[in-house]
Amino acid sequence: MKVLVACEYSGTVRDAFIRAGHEAMSCDMLPTDKPGPHYKGDVRDVLGCHWDLMICHPPCTHLAVSGAAWFERKKASGVQDEALDFVRLLLDCKIQRICLENPISIISTRIRKPDQIIHPWQYGHPEKKATCLWLKGLPLLRPTKDVKEEMMALPKGKRERLHYLPPSVDRWKLRSVTFQGFADAMADQWGVDSGSNLV
Repeated sequence: MKVLVACEYSGTVRDAFIRAGHEAMSCDMLPTDKPGPHYKGDVRDVLGCHWDLMICHPPCTHLAVSGAAWFERKKASGVQDEALDFVRLLLDCKIQRICLENPISIISTRIRKPDQIIHPWQYGHPEKKATCLWLKGLPLLRPTKDVKEEMMALPKGKRERLHYLPPSVDRWKLRSVTFQGFADAMADQWGVDSGSNLV
């Protein structure tokens, strides 16, 4: 299967699909953090390359509800509409199987509600972070390892680690990396699942 992982510089999802035996390439305006097939540039340049599946992580800076305090300014400047147009471009492209991932965001009200909301603790990470999936031609992602009980025994600062990261130059980067458990589940299930419960 040919897999495009759009708006990914970490290589996490790309490498999970490669390990599962697929031909996968990441694409981002930033260089990749890990050596591997990567197109440094605009994803629009490679959308027409006959992909079987696309996993995309469009930047959430102007979309996530965590930034609601700045929404009026973002609307006025047009950056929020540009971000939504980019989401529409990805969801509407001619790839038959698509997963678009983002935190809780205005995509839900301005485009459509997500098909699924997943949490790291459902995939082996004792952390809390709601992650929305908008799916096309794919089944819902099945949980793989429920560690909610273990997570709830941790102090709030640990189970919501990403929320409480101190200010730093790379805070945005640390908060945006895909959890390995998510990536492995996508590769294991969507790499083989033509499956039931298609969205």
